[in-house]
Amino acid sequence: EIMDASGCSENAPAAKRSGKTSLLDSGEDFEVLDEEDIDDDPPPLEDAGGGKEKNTDQPGKTNADITTDPEPPAQIDEWMDVLGNGQLKKKVLQAGKGRDSRPQKGQNVKVHLKTFLKDGTLVEEQSDLSFTLGDGDVIQALDLTVQLMEIGEKALIETNGKYAYGTRGSHEPEVPPNAELSIEVEMLEATDAPDLELLPPAEKIALATCKRERGNVHYQRGDYAFAVNSYSIALQITESSSKVDISPEEENELLDVKVKCLNNMAASQLKLDHYDAALKSCVSSLAHQPDNIKALFRMGKVLALQGEYSEAIQTLKKALKREPSNKTIHAELSKLVKKHSEVRGAEQAMYKKMLGNPSSNSSAQKRHAKSSWGFSWKWLFGATAVAIGGVALSVVIAARS
Repeated sequence: EIMDASGCSENAPAAKRSGKTSLLDSGEDFEVLDEEDIDDDPPPLEDAGGGKEKNTDQPGKTNADITTDPEPPAQIDEWMDVLGNGQLKKKVLQAGKGRDSRPQKGQNVKVHLKTFLKDGTLVEEQSDLSFTLGDGDVIQALDLTVQLMEIGEKALIETNGKYAYGTRGSHEPEVPPNAELSIEVEMLEATDAPDLELLPPAEKIALATCKRERGNVHYQRGDYAFAVNSYSIALQITESSSKVDISPEEENELLDVKVKCLNNMAASQLKLDHYDAALKSCVSSLAHQPDNIKALFRMGKVLALQGEYSEAIQTLKKALKREPSNKTIHAELSKLVKKHSEVRGAEQAMYKKMLGNPSSNSSAQKRHAKSSWGFSWKWLFGATAVAIGGVALSVVIAARS
């Protein structure tokens, strides 16, 4: 279910998601794929908003005056520190049509760009690159700065590697790890996304697939929170209602995309240690395809991580029954059975330590009872002998008298 999808957003249209915001927009911190093949720890996700706080106290102005002041127009050849940390900067090379022409999140934008390494090496040039603003379809540096551009504006962007291709770099385009980039961007147009309810089924399938593949790219780079965001957008597309006719074949194809998104989302959520969310994704996937091997496998892993070893073993056995030759499931099941046995042994040892040794206690009680019974018989025999001797002595005294 994973493929190289670095360019999928160029040709696929975006669409409105009525009344819903993406996970990244909501600020929620999350997170197919054989995750055992990716052993490197993911790089920490950087905060893509805000920047350093600025002192807004100005003499003679109230808070209302300050917040309602219009943003000053961008000055040509003047650098803007986008995030306030000096690692993402934008400079206007050619003014646009005014601040009112700036695009909004969720709109489709079209740009022309050239990307260079710090030494001036041309990495790529793309004409008429289209993407949905705010959906994570492109690198963070581009997604963040295009929001600040006007139609017709040309700008130069300089970005640290963390807002570009990160610690892993990229094969397509070819970018080394942690590379700083310079990007020349020309803002061509911004249009509203089409209504999902009116989108033809084939286009809806293509759009959902594109968003899913973008999530795969994020996953392969270790950006699991962004992967979850892309998968959630794809799911919203697959779950949207439609006012146009859709064939049974198209419905099945759309359902297949949905299940793949759920499986990939579960893999990302596992990487983020969000076990409850991952379990929910697996359950949703199995509700549509009860025999889905990848959903069963990940559900078994989630249950094991939550300490539900018996349920995890049964789930993995169910997956292995449907695909007996799967070595990954074999290995995971063997490891889990061994772990479960160790845990049970540790629990039994703990219980024995808490309650003591029942067998030794029982023997001690038996010895004590036997000892007590023997003492009682000795006492009774002695008392009887004394009593008989006393009676005999009384008889002798009486006879003499």
